[in-house]
Amino acid sequence: MIYLVENKNYLKNYESVSEEVKHITNSLSRLKILAALHEGPKNMKDLTVDTGLSYSSISSNMHELELKDYVYRESNRYFLSNSMKLQIEGILEFEMIVEILNQFFNILDKHLVEMIPNQSIAELYLLGKASLIESNDVDAYRTYNYIENALRQAEHVKCVLPFYYENFNDLLNSLVESNKSVEAIVFKDILHVFQKKSKVKKLSSFSQNNNFLLISTDKVMILGLFKDDGSFDQNRLLTSKNEDSIKWGDD
Repeated sequence: MIYLVENKNYLKNYESVSEEVKHITNSLSRLKILAALHEGPKNMKDLTVDTGLSYSSISSNMHELELKDYVYRESNRYFLSNSMKLQIEGILEFEMIVEILNQFFNILDKHLVEMIPNQSIAELYLLGKASLIESNDVDAYRTYNYIENALRQAEHVKCVLPFYYENFNDLLNSLVESNKSVEAIVFKDILHVFQKKSKVKKLSSFSQNNNFLLISTDKVMILGLFKDDGSFDQNRLLTSKNEDSIKWGDD
């Protein structure tokens, strides 16, 4: 698809400014402010209305953005710097990403997202049609049940598993026994457990702690994140049956 080719070009620029982009994207408040300014210059009152943030939150973030030369002020109105405009327009499908971040605030705010590969961040807008699945008091195991149901229906599976869970492993083994394609990348500290209990032949490992959970089948993409305290958020998942989202998961 054309936009995937375009994003490979974006990625060349993305690598050279990755630290700046990480700084921008690891705060929902900063993203909201920059998105508002991307539409045009605004004063503090405009920003509080457009972002829904408090005056103090905007003020503290704006001070930091000014120090980094991302924004500047003239006649009580704030403007994006030219370099910031180029980064927004040339690297990320910025407005789409902000819309996704707003839509999925509960799973992206205070969660570890820096483990997601750079190219996947550049193509994050492909998850625009994803849904948020959350556990609740009535169904405390809703997210895990959702994953198990997805595995039962799968014809092939690719997954990143940061922890071992017996039910998931049993379902993956059942798929292997049914001659269905299964690939798994697991956290290196638990690789020995999978080597002992898993029947998955395409099994490899990653070294980063607190990575992410990702399951991509022929029917659905499922993404789970760790919270910034280092614990896996087992109560929230992003999921989509959209073809673009599944392709994002596969990539």
